Amino acid sequence: MPPSHVEPRLLRAFLAVAEELHFTRAAGRLYVAQQALSRDIRRLERELGAELFVRTTRQVALTADGARLLPHARRALAAQDALLAAFTAPAPDHPPLLVDVNSPGLVHELVLARARELAPDQELMARYESGLTGAATELLAGRLDVSFGRFAGLDPAVRARLDQQPMRYEPMAIVLPDDHPLAALDAVPLGRLAGETVYAGAGNPRTPEWTELARLLFEGRGIEVAPPAPLAVGKEEFRRIMTKYRNPVLTGVDFPAMPGTVRRPLVDPVPLSPVSLVWRKGREHPGIAALRAAATALAAENGWLECPQNGWIPAMDALIMMSRT
Repeated sequence: MPPSHVEPRLLRAFLAVAEELHFTRAAGRLYVAQQALSRDIRRLERELGAELFVRTTRQVALTADGARLLPHARRALAAQDALLAAFTAPAPDHPPLLVDVNSPGLVHELVLARARELAPDQELMARYESGLTGAATELLAGRLDVSFGRFAGLDPAVRARLDQQPMRYEPMAIVLPDDHPLAALDAVPLGRLAGETVYAGAGNPRTPEWTELARLLFEGRGIEVAPPAPLAVGKEEFRRIMTKYRNPVLTGVDFPAMPGTVRRPLVDPVPLSPVSLVWRKGREHPGIAALRAAATALAAENGWLECPQNGWIPAMDALIMMSRT
C-alpha cells in the first residue's frame, strides 16, 4: 500500500545522503549521528517499499528508485523551504544578503527575483561582478553571501568550505564579429572553430574556472585559447576590443547582445557550462533558503538541469552536478 505521508525529515536525510554519497559526511551536514541517519534511511525505504541506496564498504550509490525519488524530494523540500521563508519575520540576526548575480541579463537575476517574491521580508541585494573564483574568496571572508558559477573549477580546499546547489546546464555560445564568415550560420558546429583563437577570459584572476573549462573543451579540436587581453567593461569597450582583436569570444547563450557582434550557439556537440548556486558552508539565512527554493523551481519549470543527449561536460563537473541533483 503506498504511503499517505512522508516526513520532510526523512526526505532531508535521503537528500543529504544522495548528494554526498557518503553517510558520514551526510550525517555531519545534518548534525546528527550516523546511526540515526541510517535509521531514517531504512525507515524511508520501508515506507516507500523501495531500496534507495546500494551500500558497500567502499561506496554508496543511488538505485534506480533512489534516482527516481531524488527530483521529487528536492521539489518537496524546496516547496517547504519556500513556505517557511515566506513566513519568516525579519530579525536582527537576518541582515541583508549580498548576492553576486555576475552580469546583467543572466538567468541569475530571475532566481533573485523569484527569491524576493518568496521572501519579501528579506533584503536581497544584487551585485554584478563575474567570476566564481573571485567570489569564493569573498564568500569565505563573509564579504559576500551567495554567488553563481562552475563549482568544479574551484580549488578542492575552497570547495570543501563552500556548499552548492546545481542549478543549470547552460549551453555555451560563441560571440563573433558580425562580418565573421561563421556569423552567417544559425548555429556554429564546434569543429568549424578549428584554427581559431578564442577569448575565454585568460588572465582574469576572477574567472580561471571559465578559462579552464574552455581549455578542456578546445583540447584536441585545434582551437586555441586567446592570450590575456584587456577586460572590457561596458558595451562600448566590448565593441572596441572586439574590433581591435577580432577574436571570437566563448560565452553562455544568455550573454547580452553587443554592438557589432552576433551570438551563435555551439553545436555538435553542445558544450554545457555547469552553473551552481554557491554559499559558505554552515551559513543559514532565510534568504538563502528562498534562493535555493527559487533555483529549484525555475530549474524544474525551464528544464535547466536536463542534459541534452549530445551535450558535452567535463567528467568532474558531471560528477559534482549529478551527485547534487
